[in-house]
Parts: sequence; structure tokens; C-alpha cells
Amino acid sequence: MTAFFPALISVALMVLLGAIAGRTLSLEVHTLSQLSVYILAPALVADGLYRNHLSLHSAFGLLAGFTLISLILYLVLWGLGQILKLPPLTRKSLLATTLLPNNGNLGLPLLAFTLGEDGLQRAIIYMIGSSILLFGILPALLAGHSVRSGLTLTLKLPLMWAIAGGLGLQVWHLKLPANLEVTLNQLGQAAIPIALIILGIQLTRTRFGLGRHELGATALKLLLAPLIAYGVGILLHLQAIDLQVLILQTAMPTAVNTVVLVTEFGGDAIKVARTVVSSTLASLITLPFLLWATTQMVAH
Repeated sequence: MTAFFPALISVALMVLLGAIAGRTLSLEVHTLSQLSVYILAPALVADGLYRNHLSLHSAFGLLAGFTLISLILYLVLWGLGQILKLPPLTRKSLLATTLLPNNGNLGLPLLAFTLGEDGLQRAIIYMIGSSILLFGILPALLAGHSVRSGLTLTLKLPLMWAIAGGLGLQVWHLKLPANLEVTLNQLGQAAIPIALIILGIQLTRTRFGLGRHELGATALKLLLAPLIAYGVGILLHLQAIDLQVLILQTAMPTAVNTVVLVTEFGGDAIKVARTVVSSTLASLITLPFLLWATTQMVAH
């Protein structure tokens, strides 16, 4: 628990700098997002996989856990939609805000600061599953397109090729020539602060409002999702830091990119934007508690 607050201060400072920059400078957040999505994030993932010494058992457990959590949440949301007779746009919005945690912009730096390199390696593995869902499957669910079209979109993104390249280097024990691993590492290190600055800018440009939808969506994301993650982790016999990362990454607030996703493929963008803000603010309370609870659980 004591490690969380210095980490939170570091993360909050970078987000605050982004918010100040968003208010005072004429920054084009779309350009920064492209820099992150197409260069820095792929470099971070490729470098993380290249240097990753995580066992196959841990990696498979985290990916299997993420898959099961997403499936259970999807079924819960489908059931709620049927029982409450929610309109289609509301169902799509809840689906997006519940299934997509901010495990990149917030999860990676927070777990790196609190759990160290071991936490970061596992957080990257979790993000791989989340990225496939974000770019490959969820657009098809929101838009009603086929999964095949979603996977086609996925294969066009450098992040997926960075995953493949990093895994290839790791599996075949290949070394990058001409000291390129230093370049890759430096680009990857830039990804986390840039992502947090982008988060700060985007939050200042998101309208805030708190109604029944936002409260319900935030509760689903920050309370129900980590409970399901705990159950899935126990079911899969995950232990120690593997279980801790699975729960904490699932408990992250709604990803900011969710607004872009629902705007493009379907959903109520205003409600989603408000849920991003409300879940991010509420996570300042839930995440310290969950970090303490999971640390106690791992210790025993």
C-alpha cells in the first residue's frame, strides 16, 4: 500500500501536466495519439516482450483470465440489457465502457511504479489481450460487422506486428543488431509519460456529468469487473503477482479511447465520455483499496 501513493503522485503529476498543457497550449491531441498508437506503444510492447522472461504458464494464465473475464462480463451485460429493456445505444455504451479498461495509459505506468518490472511484464501481456479485443472484436460487436472485418482492422495496426515481432525475438532467442535494442527501449520508455500526458489532455476536453447511467457504468467497471477477475483468477489457480495483476488491470477505469471507438462504430459517445471521467475519478478511491487488498491476499 505504501508503494501506491508515491506511484499515484507520479502518475497524477504527469496527468496534471497534460491537463495544464491541454488548457494552455495549442496541442493537437490527435497527432499525439497517433504518435503513441503507431510508434511509442508498439515500441513499448515489442521491447517488453523482447526482454520478457515471463513463464509460458503465467502468460497463458493472464490471457486466459482476460478472455474469461470479458466473456462473463459480456453475458452479464447482455442479461442486464434484456431484464432492464435497455435501448441498443445504451447496451453498446455499457459494453464498451465495461469491457475496455485503461490498462495502457494508466495500468502500465501504475503497475510499473507499484509492482516493478515483474508487474510491468505481466501488465503488457494483459494489454495484448485487451488490444485484440479493442481493435479486433469489439468494433465488430458495436457496428454489427463480422469478426473477420474486425481482425482485418487489427492486422493493419503496428501494435499487432510489434506483438508478433517481440514474441518472435523472444521465442527464437534472437538479438537485435547494431544496438537497436537500446533504440527500441528508449522509444518504449517514452510511451508511458506521453500516454499519461494525452490522458490529461483528453480529460480536460471531456464533458462531465453524473447520472444513473454513469453511476451504474462506473460501478460495473470498478466494482463488478474486479470481483469477476478475482473469481476467474481463483478458478484458473493463478497465484501471487499473476492474480494481483489480473485483478488490478481489470479494475482500471474505462479507457479514454472508448469514446473514439463508440463514435466510430456505435454507442452513446456523450454517456461514454462522462463514464470515462467518472470512473477515472472514482478509481482514485477503488484502486488504492484493491492494491492493498490484493497485496494482503498475495502475502497470505
